[in-house]
Amino acid sequence: MTEGVLKTGTTTIGIKCRDCVIMASDRRATMANQIAHSHVQKVYKIADNIGMTIAGLVGDAQLMVRYMQSEIALYEMKKGGKISANAAATLASDIIRQGFYLGLIIGGYDRTGGHVYSIDGAGGYIEDNVISTGSGSVYALGALEAGYRPDMTFEEGRDLVITALNSAIRRDNASGGGMIISVIDKNGMRFLSDEETRTRITELGFKYPY
Repeated sequence: MTEGVLKTGTTTIGIKCRDCVIMASDRRATMANQIAHSHVQKVYKIADNIGMTIAGLVGDAQLMVRYMQSEIALYEMKKGGKISANAAATLASDIIRQGFYLGLIIGGYDRTGGHVYSIDGAGGYIEDNVISTGSGSVYALGALEAGYRPDMTFEEGRDLVITALNSAIRRDNASGGGMIISVIDKNGMRFLSDEETRTRITELGFKYPY
């Protein structure tokens, strides 16, 4: 990567809770040592029941999102129903092998429950309960591993994700600018409002903005 390339730097998180999946990220984009943007979208809705986080080159990330949204729309029209989380992860692993410099998390909720997959740049994908990617992931994973339980409620999972993102943002200079938090459950995918996220961050005793 050259110094002039816009990168998301990034801490992205996906966790599986009792009745939902939570996907989240920071909001900073960097260009070498420069903070290029502080309000970057890194969590995307790619189907009604599927979300994706991105870490890596911004241009590749934007193209990947468009690919996934269009391919899933075609898949669902042909099949006449919602795509499963596993099928979405398989699709992403096939597409990323075309040369995208990205690390992805695919999360979704389908008839078998919640699922979270990590996808690397070579197309490998692995399902897990707790996943973090990006430059701040080493800091986030410490908090996630210490506090995670498979039977966590949405509220408990949300607070754990905020704690993990806060750890990464405080220690990784490529992560920052705030947080994006989403939840996927039987009703589909929704994003927490900025006000809702900001209020809970403050209630937990963390500073905002970053």
